[in-house]
Amino acid sequence: MNESKTSVHWSFWTISTVALIWNVMSVINYLTQMNPDALATYSESARALVEGRPAWATGAFAIAAFGGVLGCLLLLFRKSSAYYVLIASLIGVVVTMLHTFIVSRSTTFSPFEIALMMLMPLIVAAFLVWYAKLARNTGWIR
Repeated sequence: MNESKTSVHWSFWTISTVALIWNVMSVINYLTQMNPDALATYSESARALVEGRPAWATGAFAIAAFGGVLGCLLLLFRKSSAYYVLIASLIGVVVTMLHTFIVSRSTTFSPFEIALMMLMPLIVAAFLVWYAKLARNTGWIR
């Protein structure tokens, strides 16, 4: 039997590629924070946030970052498992943001820094889960 391929809109490739780049930057951020020499260059408040982060929040950050990269790669390979991996990544973001929110309330972060640290990753991760579901429902991923 010949299975017809569903035509994928150009925006799928663009969004998936940009999302992959975003998540690769998140992995680079994670790896930088695990490097003591690089961490020494951070501002005092940012360094305090990283150094005081418990293991569960660091683990959630790793799941969020590496899960985001894997999920975007799966999107680009048109695999429906991307949806579930991106859900795991979103959960990692939520857990990480929970810790960041608690700590940021007791430090001197500006509203811009809080938005950058908390809202953007959450919005992007939630969007990617929604987008993977849309891609699955439209037949772009199988």
